[in-house]
Amino acid sequence: MSITWVMKPEDVARIRFAFSPMWELVASLRTLRQPARQSIHLPWIKAVRPRLAGLDLAELLALVPPSGYLADFLTPPPDTPLPDFAAELERVRRTEPGLARAEAARVRGTDPAVLERFAADPAAGVARVADALEAYWEACFAEFWPRVYALLERDVLRRSRQLAQGGASELFAGLDPAVTWTGERLLVERPWCDVKGLNGDGLVLVPSAFHWPSVAVMSAPYQPMLVYPVLGVGTLWEQGPPPAPGALAALIGRSRARILLALAEPATTSALAARMALTPGAVSQHLGVLSGGGLAVGMRVGKQVLYRRTLAGDMLAGQT
Repeated sequence: MSITWVMKPEDVARIRFAFSPMWELVASLRTLRQPARQSIHLPWIKAVRPRLAGLDLAELLALVPPSGYLADFLTPPPDTPLPDFAAELERVRRTEPGLARAEAARVRGTDPAVLERFAADPAAGVARVADALEAYWEACFAEFWPRVYALLERDVLRRSRQLAQGGASELFAGLDPAVTWTGERLLVERPWCDVKGLNGDGLVLVPSAFHWPSVAVMSAPYQPMLVYPVLGVGTLWEQGPPPAPGALAALIGRSRARILLALAEPATTSALAARMALTPGAVSQHLGVLSGGGLAVGMRVGKQVLYRRTLAGDMLAGQT
C-alpha cells in the first residue's frame, strides 16, 4: 500500500528542504512512550525522564498516539527553510478550532475522555495543548535542539547538493527505501492508499531524527510534506567530536583538524560550534586560519555563510 503523488514539472521545480523543531518535539513524544523502537535516543530519554513529573502532557499525548495518525495541526509544514520554535508554536496557537476538532476525531488508540474534552471546546483545547508544547520544549528539548539542528543541517546540505547535481531522480533514489520516484509520480510506502496531485504547490522535504527510521507525509489542506529519516542519527548523542588524527593535529592543531574533517559536508559556524563543543567565536577564528591557508572557503546561502573544504583541504584531510 502506498501514497502516490503526481508531480508536475512545476512541483519538481518547487521541491524545497526545511527543518521543523515542532515536528521533532512532537515526534519525541512517541520516542518517550516507545523507547525500544528508538533505542538510539536512550541517552536523551534518560536525561529528560526525571523532568516529566512536573508537566501535564495528558491532552497532548491523547492527540499523539504511540502509532498511527496524530493530529496534523500540531505539526504544520514549515513555511520557511529555518523556522524557529516560537514561530511554529504561534502557528499551532492560530489553528482554526473546527479543523482541530476534526483532526482530533481521527485519532485512535488514546484516552477517549480526554479527546472528548478537547472536542467540546477546541479553541480552549488548542490553547492548552500549545501551552503544554511550550512547557515540554523548555523542560526537555530546548537545550538539546542545537545538537539536533546540526545533524539536520548537515543532511539538508548533502541532499540539496544531490538535487542540484543529479536532479530529482538522484535525490529520491537515496532518500529512503520507502520512497520511489518514477519520473512523474512519487510513491511513498505507507499503511494506506491515496493518489493525489500536488497541484503545483511543490513538496517540502523535512529530515527527522526523532521519527527515524520511518517516513511520514502530510497533504491537503496542508502544504504537501514528506518527512524522511535523517542520515547519521547514530552520531547524534556521541559525546564530543571524533578525535583528530595525530599527524593532522600536530600539523594544524587539534581543533582545526577536527573542524577540517567536519567540513566533509558544508556547515555554518554555529553548527560547527555545537558539534565541536566550542564557542562560535573560537570556531570563527579557526575557520579564518583555515580559509587564510586555502583549506576552507565560505559561501553565502541566503542569510547564512556555509564553509566547505577546498581541494587543498580535501587532499590534506584525505591523507589522515
